[in-house]
Amino acid sequence: MAAQHTKPNLSQPQGAELVKRLYRLTPSEIRSLPSYDDQNFYVAAVEGGEYVLKITNSDDSKNCNMIEVQTYAMSFLKENGFPAQTALPTVSGQLMSLEEMDCGYGCQKYLVRLLTYLPGATISKAPVTPQLLYETGKTAARMDKILKELEHPHLGLLQRETFIWSLSLVPLLEKYTHVLDGDPLQEVVKSVIHQFKTSVVPKRSTFRKCINHGDFNDLNILVQPDETDGYRISGILDFGDMNRGYYIHELAIVIMYMMIEHPNPIEVGGHVLAGWESVLPLNEAEKDCLFVLVLCRFCQSLVLARYSVTLYPENAEYLMITSIKGVKILHQMWELGKEQVEKVWFQSAAQIGDRK
Repeated sequence: MAAQHTKPNLSQPQGAELVKRLYRLTPSEIRSLPSYDDQNFYVAAVEGGEYVLKITNSDDSKNCNMIEVQTYAMSFLKENGFPAQTALPTVSGQLMSLEEMDCGYGCQKYLVRLLTYLPGATISKAPVTPQLLYETGKTAARMDKILKELEHPHLGLLQRETFIWSLSLVPLLEKYTHVLDGDPLQEVVKSVIHQFKTSVVPKRSTFRKCINHGDFNDLNILVQPDETDGYRISGILDFGDMNRGYYIHELAIVIMYMMIEHPNPIEVGGHVLAGWESVLPLNEAEKDCLFVLVLCRFCQSLVLARYSVTLYPENAEYLMITSIKGVKILHQMWELGKEQVEKVWFQSAAQIGDRK
């Protein structure tokens, strides 16, 4: 989690200057795009082409090798038929450049990349149909299956032993729960962390390992209309949370974020699960832990959003997007309980699987 004053805050002219100097492209249009702790600009070039100028926060910019692995993973997915962004080389042939700039709090170093721009709207803006949920689950499973084949000299960095967003490291949340002091949600969060320790950790040895995208959420999946009046996935964004984990983690993350976008959130799991299992059927331990892992992701999202608002009050609206709906869904899942929710998920997934 980026600390205060690490998020870049370049002006549009500063962004345009970087594009000209590093890539010899002249922006005909440059505008800000939303981001959690980096800074993104949409760039259209006079010479043709649309791009995203991505300026990584100064904290993550200290780890060039990690960003190199993420950038390589994006190209690897693209080569394997996935709609991922790729980085444009600078005039000196590098896929990223470490730039020293002053964004208002002294000179800091930021890693700069120019990525291809992918067409489409975020899935949060599309009607989340059963078919689209199925496709999302299927795409996530296929992606993790491909990422398992990834080879890179710095792949070991994805172990990320202190990464607060890793679903392997849910107990790290304990040092942030104070942001919920006085909120009844705090008790739920503490109970979920306890369930993670007692019911997930003992079963983890039977989970299947892989590399997770780690943030397959409603703002990182792009869609476009297809020929059947539905939507298809046209882009997968933001590999900054990649980590070594387990297949079941990715599935829990996808279900959680798709629940945020749906009028009947509890129904979502069955459709996503059916899509996922069309590629990677779950084993018994994974099935048994899915409910708690989805709750864990809600807790990570809600606690860390609340914490980020204390660091970046000016960015509160963006940071709290998931939070407002998420609190309601977390309470709803908690009140229904594991048995009820699993029944909905696994029965509908089985029915959908039979129809496909």
